Formats: sequence, structure tokens, C-alpha cells
Amino acid sequence: MNYLANNLATKSNRLERLKSRRKLWLQVHLWLGLFVGGMLVIISLTGSVLVFWQEIDEWLNRDLMRVEIPKDDRVSYRPLSEIEASVKSSLPEDAKPGYGYHYPRHERGVFVYWYALPGQNQNATHTLFINPYTAEVTGDRVFYSSESPFRHRFIGFIFKLHYGLLLKDTGITLVGILAALSLVSLLSGLVVWWPLTGKWAQAFTVKRRASVERLNFDLHKTFGIYSMPVLGTVLLSGVYFNLPQQFDWLVKQASPETRVRDTPPPQSSMIPGIAPIGLERAVTIAEAAFPGGRWHLLKPPDGKHGVYALTRIDVPDLSWFWSERTVTVDQYSGKILQVRAPDVRRSPGESFLDWQWPLHSGQAFGWCGRILVFLSGLACPVLFITGFVRWRQKKRAERRHSNKFVPVLYRETQLEKKTL
Repeated sequence: MNYLANNLATKSNRLERLKSRRKLWLQVHLWLGLFVGGMLVIISLTGSVLVFWQEIDEWLNRDLMRVEIPKDDRVSYRPLSEIEASVKSSLPEDAKPGYGYHYPRHERGVFVYWYALPGQNQNATHTLFINPYTAEVTGDRVFYSSESPFRHRFIGFIFKLHYGLLLKDTGITLVGILAALSLVSLLSGLVVWWPLTGKWAQAFTVKRRASVERLNFDLHKTFGIYSMPVLGTVLLSGVYFNLPQQFDWLVKQASPETRVRDTPPPQSSMIPGIAPIGLERAVTIAEAAFPGGRWHLLKPPDGKHGVYALTRIDVPDLSWFWSERTVTVDQYSGKILQVRAPDVRRSPGESFLDWQWPLHSGQAFGWCGRILVFLSGLACPVLFITGFVRWRQKKRAERRHSNKFVPVLYRETQLEKKTL
């Protein structure tokens, strides 16, 4: 009997200690949620839009980004050398290379060439559109304005709002800090959610025919626990993109051989009397060495020592989770200098870093991944609203509880003061 009594007392004491710690984590979760929640709603909703940014951009700019397919059984794209020549003849003299060429996404799509122009405060980013069947430039537009964020294109505005809250470098750092704090809030929510009494079924479900207060509470906990794996992954990768130096430093502590973003990239070796091989030849070399998949991004060299960076996606037999391969080619010799893909041997840290963009954008896991990331962004407003409502419910309950022990005369005096 003494053993059973001692055992029960030990369990009771342990449960009380856990409850005490839970109250502390509840305060952490509450104040972090109130502090970062509102801004996280903006970041998450814009992130959900950006999961489908190419589709939305094309839908909003159909005249610029869609072409008619020629009525010819032998129709095919014009050579890349013609595409390049057409672009060079259409660029302003002071244009600077941008991200390169986005390959047509489908048979009615266009080549999209990105370049920058000097502006008042920073370079404005432009996009040039090229008909793949005729090599004709069909349009030019400003994607990011150098004058005002409200002159960005819609998708450009959403990118800047998501990435830096329209606050330039300060905003980029701020969003990174918010993502890190949101991770702590998410983990504290897990501690608060954890059923200390072992009622797991109740922890994962919404109670039927519950009061409004209970329904709000259940919505908050279930949205939080079901969205946590994807939301946590997206927040972690958000820290990576907005606080790169700090994130890279942490990764190198765990994997010292990791090549991070400040590692010098491969460079082309100039050969006297030899001209660059051209984009078309570089693509042919990469395609011969690594066939399969569809072209996604073709980045020409930036300067005399730059390289061709050629990316294909949907590569078969590569990885169901992330089927992308980037081949780097010397612009003079045509030698393949580097290959980055899931099947290329890398350090654990490099593999971890390479996965951040596919996971953040939803490109990993295909359409399933994109939909999950999209839904995780929609979960944030629900979590913030239900969390805020829960906080207000508790504050009202505390006031009602305390007022029961306050004399009526004192309460009336306080009410009069408030009225005055």
C-alpha cells in the first residue's frame, strides 16, 4: 500500500511540475503569437500566392506571355542563337544581365529574359518576352520598379512584400527574425498542445456540439498540429533565405566541409583567341551529358569569367521528391564544371541547404508539395485569429472572475471613472 501511495504521489508531483512548465510555455506561446502573428499573416498569405506565381502572372498577362502556335506540322522553336541575337538587339545599352532565360512552360508559352536597368535608388528589374517560334520580342515590362514599390507588377509587389515587407534590406532582416521567432512560437505551441494525461484522440479532434469557446480552442489546436510539419519546414527555410550568413554558419558547425553561398562559384578559364561557345552550344553539351527532363532556367555568363548555369526540372529517375538538375558549363571550352542535383554526392550540409528552396516553394513533391505549402500559408491567419480570440476570451473570463470578489460600490466607482 505504501508503494502504491508513493507511486501515485510521485506521478502527481511530476504532473504538477509538467503543468507548471506548461504554463510558462503558454506565456511564451501567447506573447510570441501576439507579437509576430499579425505580420506573419501577411507573409504567409503572400507566400501562398507565390506558390503559383508563374501561373498567376501568366493569367494576368496573357497578351504578353502567350503566343499562337503556328499552323505547321513541322513547327518547332527557333534556335537559341536566334533567340539570343533577338534579345541582344532589343536591350538598352546600359542593361545588365539578370536571372537569365525562363524557358517556355508549355507549347503556348514564351521565353522570359530577365535584365536590370540602373534607376534612382537601385536597379529596376525588367522582363523581355520572346516568341519561341519566331524569335521575335513581343513585349517588355518593369517587374520591380526602382522608384516605388507600388509601381511593381502585381507578382513583383507580392514578392517584395513577402520577402521584406517592402522595407528593402531592413525588411529582409526583419522577416528572417520573424520567421525564427515564429519557429519558437510553433515549438512552444507543441509543448502546450501535448496531452499530459494521455488523451491523444481528444488532442487531434474537434469536439462536436461544443460551445463557441471550445470550438475556437479546438480549431486553434488542430490547425496548429496538422499544419506544423509543413509550416515549420517553410519557416526554417525562410530563416535560411533572409538570414543567410547566420544560417550558413550554423550549418557549417554541424557539417564543416559544406560549401555555403559565399563560396566562390566555378569560373570560366579564358582562352586567348577563343570566343564564347554561345548558349545554344552550351545547352547541347549539357543535354548530351544529362538527357531527360525539361528546360527551366538558362543563365548566360555574367562577365568574362562567368559560366553558363543550365537548369532542367522534371528529370526522370532522379528523385520523386526533387527532380531538378543544374549543369555549369565553361563559356570558352564547353567543359562541364559542376553539377548540382539530388543524385550528386555532397556533404550533408550541402544537401540540407540545397533542399531549402524546393521545400520552401513547394517544388519538392510536385503538385502535392505545392498544395501543402499553399495550405500551410492559409493556416496562419486561422491560427492568429483563433489564438487572438482565445486570448480575449481568457481576459474576459479573468475580469468576470475577479469582479465576483470586488465590492459592488467599488465596481460602480471604477465604472464611473471609466465613463468620465
